[in-house]
Amino acid sequence: MQLDNLSHLGVFAAVARHGSFRKAASELALSASAVSYAVRTLEDRLGVGLFNRTTRSVALTEAGKHLLERLRPALGGVSVALEEMNMFRASPAGTLRINSSRDAAVMVIGPLIRRYLDAYPDISLDIVSDDGMIDIVDRGFDVGIRYAERVPEDMIAVPVWPAQRFVVVGSPEYFARHGVPRHPDDLMRHNCVRYRFPRGNFYKWELGKGDIQLEVDVPGRLSVGDSELALRAALDGVAITLLPEFRLRPYLASGQLVCVLEDWCPPTTGLMMYYPRQRRMSSALRAFIDMARMP
Repeated sequence: MQLDNLSHLGVFAAVARHGSFRKAASELALSASAVSYAVRTLEDRLGVGLFNRTTRSVALTEAGKHLLERLRPALGGVSVALEEMNMFRASPAGTLRINSSRDAAVMVIGPLIRRYLDAYPDISLDIVSDDGMIDIVDRGFDVGIRYAERVPEDMIAVPVWPAQRFVVVGSPEYFARHGVPRHPDDLMRHNCVRYRFPRGNFYKWELGKGDIQLEVDVPGRLSVGDSELALRAALDGVAITLLPEFRLRPYLASGQLVCVLEDWCPPTTGLMMYYPRQRRMSSALRAFIDMARMP
């Protein structure tokens, strides 16, 4: 196969993986027009359309689906062959794509970025942080980081952050105006930040004491999909919220926020880094795991 055909097939696979020309261009460090040209050229050579395009979406045609299924093993073999060349290098190289929750990005990835990039100057990091669950293999990520209970069963998981508490907090001003909840049932009389998952459903606050475990569908005038906005609302005295204790320590120490219902906030699971069991681990991922794993 001619070299330009092989590169065009790689572009096609990236567009199919992302369902977006723009996102594929970002991954491949190309312009959107270059990606569009590569796909159009491939379609012209094959004589079939590979994507149905609208102003809002990009979806594979039946021919595109068939081509992608046949290409996956071959492209995977090319990736493995290129990765094996790292054995002949003095240090790892390539791009490591990480998908994580926002909490994991703050607690695990952020503190490692400088150390990792300084230690491995030939590696680039591509980090996407969101709280929605995705198939990291289908979306082209090398590794994911989530709370343990959200890690898919067919993945290899490595602990990177210990068990911690989610705590209920608000500002002194808020509690002076609205009173302090003494029991989870009291939350029904308070303005709580409601956290919306990407699919639209709301998170129920998980609280417990001893053998009693509760999931509270809290009321509130503010619904968010970002924990930073939830924290801002609590600091401004707008509402009370449930957040990881680790992220709140400076605000609790300064008195800007106050914990309530502490005896109903037991430790939860820690954060895990996970990757496909059947995929050969890249040298870039191995280096990141070695740096991030818990002692």
